[in-house]
Amino acid sequence: MKYIDGFRNHRTARVITEEIHELAEQAGDARLMEVCGSHTMSIARYGIRKILPRSVRLISGPGCPVCVTDAAYIDAAVELAGKGIHVATFGDMLKVPGSSGTLAGARSEGAHIHVCYSPLDALRIAAENPSEQVVFLAIGFETTIPPVISILKRAAAQNIQNVSILTAFKLVPPALEALADDRDVAVNGFLLPPHVSAIIGAGAYRGFVRDYRLPGVIAGFEPLDILLGVRDLLQQLAEGKAELVNQYERVVREQGNRIALALMDHYLKTADASWRGIGTIPGSGLVLREEFLNYDATVKFGVSVQGGKPDMRCRCGDVLRGIIFPDECPLFNTECTPVSPVGPCMVSSEGSCAAYFKYSR
Repeated sequence: MKYIDGFRNHRTARVITEEIHELAEQAGDARLMEVCGSHTMSIARYGIRKILPRSVRLISGPGCPVCVTDAAYIDAAVELAGKGIHVATFGDMLKVPGSSGTLAGARSEGAHIHVCYSPLDALRIAAENPSEQVVFLAIGFETTIPPVISILKRAAAQNIQNVSILTAFKLVPPALEALADDRDVAVNGFLLPPHVSAIIGAGAYRGFVRDYRLPGVIAGFEPLDILLGVRDLLQQLAEGKAELVNQYERVVREQGNRIALALMDHYLKTADASWRGIGTIPGSGLVLREEFLNYDATVKFGVSVQGGKPDMRCRCGDVLRGIIFPDECPLFNTECTPVSPVGPCMVSSEGSCAAYFKYSR
C-alpha cells in the first residue's frame, strides 16, 4: 500500500494541479480524451474533473470493451444459449442489451449461462460436461486477448474438443485513428490506456502521434498518474508539440509484452470490426486464423454477428466518441440506470454512464 499511497498524496496533487492551471492559461481550450474504462472510473471516483480549469475538458472515449460490443454479438450469444449450448462469460456481459434481449434474460428462462472469473473456467466447464458444447464470449482489447487465446492452446494440449470462442476482440490504435479522423470528436490529445500499453508497448502509438500531430501520454490509474498525464498533455499543447510520453514506465515498455504479442499473432489475424455506436473501423478487430476455425463458434454453430438493432434512443455511441457527457443523454437516470440499463455504457463497471451514475450525479 505504501507504493500506491505515493500516487495518492494530496500535497503532491495540489502542486500538480497548480501547474495544470498555469499551463491551461497558455494552452487555451483543450479537449483531452481518455481511452480506458479504468481511467474513466478513476477520474470520476477521485473527482479529477472538478479540480481542473474550465478550459480543460476530460472526455471519455471507447475504452470499455463491454460498451463497444455490438448488439449483434449479444444476439448471437443469446441464440447460442437458445440452442442449449453452455455460454461462459464475464459477469459484465449479462445485462448488455442486444436487439431484443440479454444473456441475463436467457438465463432466467433456463439457458446455461455461466459467469466466469477467468477464461480457464470455460475449459473446466467443458471438461466437466464432455457431451455438451461450451462457448466462451471472447471480448476485449489487447489486455485480455492473450489469456483468452491461451485456453485454445490448453484445450489442444488436454484434448478438450467441446470448447470454442465467439470473438469480438478490438484493437486500440485503429480506434484512435478513427477518433482523430472524426470531425465531430475534435480532441486535442489522448490519455492512453496503461494496461493495453503494457501489452502492445509504447512504440505502438508513435506512428499515430507523428501522423496526426496529436500528443499522447500513457498514464497509470492513480490520481497522480492521471494528473501528471493531463499536465504533460497541456504542456505539449502550450508549446505546440505533439509527442508520445510514457508516464507509466514502471509497467509499460517500448516493445510491450513480446510473449503475449506472439501468442496473439499465432492464433489471430486482423479484420474489420463493428463498434457499438461508432460503426465499422477497418483493421480494428482480431479473428481466428483459418487453421483454428474449429474453435470459432460462428463457423461451428452457424450463428451470425451481423445486423443487430440497438435501441436508437440510446446515445451510448455519442458518449463513447466524447461528443456528449452521459448526463446529456435523455435516458440517463430516467429509463437507463444500472438496475435497468438501456445501453452498455450503463452496464459495465468501466462504462462512462455507470461512472457518472455512481460518482457524478
